[in-house]
Formats: sequence, C-alpha cells, structure tokens
Amino acid sequence: MSTAEPPSTAAVPPAAAVPPGAVVPPGAVVPPGAVVPPAVREIADGYAFTGPALDLGAVLLDGTAHPAAPVRIPLGVLNRHGLVAGATGTGKTKTLQLIAEQLSAQGVPVFLADVKGDVSGVSAPGTPGGRTAARAAEVGQVWTPRGCPAEFYALGGQGTGVPLRATVTSFGPLLLAKVLDLNETQESSLGLVFHYADRNGLELYDLKDLTAVITFLTSPEGKEELKGVGGLSAATAGVILRSLTVLENEGAGAFFGEPEFDTAELLRTAADGRGVVSVLELPAVQDRPRLFSTFLMWLLADLYQELPEVGDVEKPKLVFFFDEAHLLFRGASKAFLEAITQTVRLIRSKGVGIFFVTQTPKDVPAEVLAQLGNRVQHALRAFTPDDAKALRATVSTFPKSSVYDLGEVLTSLGTGEAVVTVLSERGAPTPVAATRLRAPQSLMGPVEPAVLRAAVDGSPLTARYRDAVDRESAYEKLAARAARPPAEPVPAAPGGPEPGGEPRRAPGEERDKEERDKEGGGLLGQLLSNPALKSFARSAGTQLGREISRSLFGTSRRRR
Repeated sequence: MSTAEPPSTAAVPPAAAVPPGAVVPPGAVVPPGAVVPPAVREIADGYAFTGPALDLGAVLLDGTAHPAAPVRIPLGVLNRHGLVAGATGTGKTKTLQLIAEQLSAQGVPVFLADVKGDVSGVSAPGTPGGRTAARAAEVGQVWTPRGCPAEFYALGGQGTGVPLRATVTSFGPLLLAKVLDLNETQESSLGLVFHYADRNGLELYDLKDLTAVITFLTSPEGKEELKGVGGLSAATAGVILRSLTVLENEGAGAFFGEPEFDTAELLRTAADGRGVVSVLELPAVQDRPRLFSTFLMWLLADLYQELPEVGDVEKPKLVFFFDEAHLLFRGASKAFLEAITQTVRLIRSKGVGIFFVTQTPKDVPAEVLAQLGNRVQHALRAFTPDDAKALRATVSTFPKSSVYDLGEVLTSLGTGEAVVTVLSERGAPTPVAATRLRAPQSLMGPVEPAVLRAAVDGSPLTARYRDAVDRESAYEKLAARAARPPAEPVPAAPGGPEPGGEPRRAPGEERDKEERDKEGGGLLGQLLSNPALKSFARSAGTQLGREISRSLFGTSRRRR
C-alpha cells in the first residue's frame, strides 16, 4: 500500500525538542533543537497516536507553527463522520483536498461532491511555488507533487463526467415522498401507486413512467382497478403530479432513468492500491438544491442497503465529502431531515464516513451535528449581530480549552489555518488545537477542460453509463393499452365461469369449499385464498424482489 508521503530523510530532532509521546509523521522536517512550549506539548500529547493517521498540520500558538507538535486524525475513526466549516475563502476546499489525497494514499476510496467545480485538481500533481514551499517549511512537511487516481461524474450527464442515473423504482415511494415534501396521506397514496405498478408489471424507470401510472389511476378505468385496495383521489394525484413537474424542471428528468448507476463503483481502488477519488461535478445544479438532495439521499440509502455490517474497522471502506452542505439541508422537510439523521447514525457501522463541508455549523441540523466527531473549523467572521451569535454557537460545540480563547482565535485565523478537534483512537475528543494546515500535494484548482474531457472519455465507465436507455416500461405499456379497442363482454354460460372470475358453483358448493379450507389450511388456507396474496404469488419473480426488499428509507435493493 502506498503512503501519503515518501519515507523521511529529515534529521531526527533532539529528544528534548519533541513533546513526550508525540509521533512525528514520516517525512516531517523538524528543526534540530526546536523548543516546544509547555502548552503546545500538552496539546501534542493528545495527538500522539500509535496507529495509521492522516497528517493535518502543526499546532499553532501565538502565530507560530510548531512542526514537532503534529495534528493528526486516526485512520480508524474516520467512519465517525466529521465537519469542515469556515467562511468563504478560508481554505475549506483545500482542507478536504488534503484529507482526500491522504485517504487515497492509504487505499481508502473517496467521494467528493464538487458544487463549485474547483476540486478536479485532485487528479493532477500540484505546482511547486514559493507559497507552497513556505507553508511546507512552516509545518515540517516534505512536499512532493502528486495526483490521485480519479473518476469524474455528472448528474444525468449534465456537465463533464460519467452520467449518474437512478430509476424511480430504485428510489421507492417513501424516499420520493420525502423529496417531494408530501404529507402522510399523499405518501401513502404514492405507495399505492408503486404497489399497483409492481403488481401489474409496470416498470417505473423515469418520471414519465410514474406520471403515466398516476394519470391512469385517476381515469375511470384506473379507478375501477383500485376499488379493492382504496382509491387515489384526484386532488392527491394533482399534488403529486405538480411536485413531480417541479422536480423535473429542476433537472431531475435527466437523472431518473437507465442505465442505473451501481454505487459499488465508488468503492474501487486503483491497480497500485490507492483509493479512487470519485468527483461529482455539480456546478450545473448548484442553484437546484432539490436535485442535489435527491441524488445524495439515494446514494446514501443505496449504499446502506448494499454494504454489509462491519462495525469498527481499521480503516473506512469509503469516505464522503459533501461540499456546500447547506444545499442538502436548505428547505428540506422534517421527514427528509429525519431520514438523513438516521442514515448518518447507521451507515457508520457499514464502514462509511461522512464529512459535511459548509460555512458554519449552524448550517447542519443539531441532530446531524451531534454525530460529527471530527471537526476542522476555519475562520469565522463576526461583522453582524447574527455573525456574532453564530460564532458563540460554534465555540459552544468545541471542548473546553485551557490554552485558547476560541472566540478570539476563530476570528483571527488566516487562510489555511483552522481549529481542530478529532476523536482519538479510543474514541475520546482530542484537545482543541489551532492548526496551520499542510499544503495539498495535488493541484489546488480545476484541471483544464480538455484534460477533464480526456479523463472522462478514457474511463472504462463511460461506455457503460454514457448513453441513456429508454426501454419499454409503464409509459409505453399504458399508451398501448389505451390504443386498444375495448374488449366485448362475454356472457357467462350456465354453470360456467363468471366473466373474469372463477367457475360458477352449484348451491351448497361454496359452503363445502369453506369447510374444506378450514379443515385443510386454517389460517394458512385463509391467507392463501386472499386475492391480493394470490396476485403476489403469481408475480413473485418480480414483485418479491421489488416490494419486500424496500428498506426503511423506501429504497429498493437492486440485484447486483
């Protein structure tokens, strides 16, 4: 397995210069005879991990960085989730790039949601320069330009990247109802629509399929078919159809369809053992947060469904970084937020870590924030009363510090500096550390469009997902059904079958049948005689896989 940096060639500092128990990262350059103040030594003790860890930077005190006191994150706690926050221009994107490239070097796949379009540089070696050299010297970093193996994606092909699509069936009624902000009655009605489509072999691949089924079920013919299981009111159908129209106008029409993306693609490693960094380019949809939220929730739910329970692991299977996380939560319904909270709580046991990247912690709901044990807080600005209130709220989320006045430090940090606290190897919070962060070794900016285009064209996934497929599904089947002339009613012959039903029985035969059912099957016999279950059994090959495997998130587990 490759490491984040080459083996150290630096001189080993005198023992007195290194804090007791401190672990100086491989490749760190510590000036011989460096003196570490007692306060810095106290902080450094909290980051003296013995196992694999990612190097963030050096402890910062009174404007001076101390390379003999490194600030690190244990690799094994990165599935405990985290937050990277700070005002615009303080270096959040570079921080997630720094963490992502080290994760990749440790063999951990990474997913980056890139709303602004400036993270593609993670795939290319960085450019040496005076500022990079100065930063490396300040924090004791041996800086070597190095890119990461990367894959680029775009929602529904809207942008430069491998198109990401999902079917409506995969989303399921519960998740789609959350995205559409439907109430309980409307949600149950949408569930009825999915049930009807599953039972009748009407595949829901895209939004026009779902629209066609809803429209049919409000027609006279469709109402007749729903009589036995409850109807779909015209008012409820209208609400759902209007919400689908809004979602489609936000660009979701291109996202729903086939071929559906297999989320297992995000778990790949390169031939040299490094984790693949999957970059989802989102600049084309940053003003359509509903589309972004829809995709994100499906991706998490699908991964949760597919991955086995692993508990605590030496290193995560995958780490997500969601840039501009406020787009995820803005305008979200209560049910949607509850689903996200539940996902964040449970997906840790699948070996998946999530980092939210946003401006202030208040952008993240308290229930989610409580799950984020690793914090990297860049500078905050307090120009208004609201800013001052947000600053106080941020300070209150950190452990108490005997070294720093956090309110003062957070407003005076420079670009590329942050206040850090993470979970130690035993799960306890580390001391708060003002940190001067390392410089990423990959390119700090977007790659050239031609380079990006060539990377996408050369990807083995492009041929698999590039071209949309519109197979025969609910829309085509219902259109063909409407075009057929109505069948002539067939009169029932005496003693023969009822039209569309079972054979007519002689008087007393029905009573005899009921007695046989009671004697031969009891409750089982009654269940098997239920028309709904008969229909279920007849379509077990398809319906079983679609309906009973839906998770508590409402998604459908696909067969790999």
